[in-house]
Amino acid sequence: MPAALTWDKFTLNLRNPFHLSYGTTDTRDAFWLRLRGDEGWGEGTIPPYYRVDLSAMTSCWQHAAEQDKPPPDSIEKIAAWIPQDSPAPARCGLELALLDRIGKRRGLPLWKLLDLPEPAGIPTAFTISIDTPEAMARMAKQIAGYPLIKIKLGSEDDESRVRAVREARPDARLVIDANAGWTLDAALKNLKWLETCRIELIEQPLAKDQHAAMGEVQKNTSIPIVGDESVQSMEDVEKLGKAGVAGINVKLMKVGGVLPALVILRRARELKMKIMLGCMIETSLGITAMAHLSGLADWVDLDAPLLISNDPFDGVRYDQNARMTLPDERPGIGAVKR
Repeated sequence: MPAALTWDKFTLNLRNPFHLSYGTTDTRDAFWLRLRGDEGWGEGTIPPYYRVDLSAMTSCWQHAAEQDKPPPDSIEKIAAWIPQDSPAPARCGLELALLDRIGKRRGLPLWKLLDLPEPAGIPTAFTISIDTPEAMARMAKQIAGYPLIKIKLGSEDDESRVRAVREARPDARLVIDANAGWTLDAALKNLKWLETCRIELIEQPLAKDQHAAMGEVQKNTSIPIVGDESVQSMEDVEKLGKAGVAGINVKLMKVGGVLPALVILRRARELKMKIMLGCMIETSLGITAMAHLSGLADWVDLDAPLLISNDPFDGVRYDQNARMTLPDERPGIGAVKR
């Protein structure tokens, strides 16, 4: 009998090299999980700077593949089928496959299966990675129809980069992401010029463990500060909420899947925090899964399929204004192989 679960590794090629405060890359690895008989598909993907042991991920899936018990037929039983001591992206990939299976069996798209608001079709942010100010401005002009731009920072001369993009796209809503690349002193100094550039939010200005200091940045600006790398558990949400940080970026791969993400999201709302839905460099399989939650978000940053050249899946669609829609009449996650 075939194994209960199999997985394949893909190398995703970026259309342009991705420059972040952590370094530069032009590829990312992604794992495609398949339950027996292709009953359910999932994705487990994490960038190298999260320092997740890939062997621990595959060990999680091997354990699941060797289970005697069949996959669960109800959402409530999913957690018991997943090794909970495994890395978050491994748990996420397995959970997505199980949810996809249940949705397909019931003939329901994921958002209906989970009783979520219908996805609103809001535009995603599009990411411009660190480059020269001139190159970043050119990219901003090339995406003239995209209303929301995320600018990666955390290098030298950040101000020139932001001002170049703002001059190139005076109409755009701009999001700043320093990827933990600033010190507290630098962040506070940067607020002075950022507040003149009509910035919609500042994502992860400080190191991931500086929850209280993130609150200090928030106290000094009306621009929402949004935690990303700082949000990997419910404890992190509580710390950021206590510090007064305005929002969080929820990503399936860092919190362990859709079900943990919904728990975190709902607690953040109780704390009066704003919500961004984000992603790693993933395929349309993982991104489409997250798109089912977009009716709950203030901002959506799910542009990974637009950034890679060899996406193996067909799922969420983007129009000329980066507005996202789910595939019609597809149950479960709704992604299929190209």
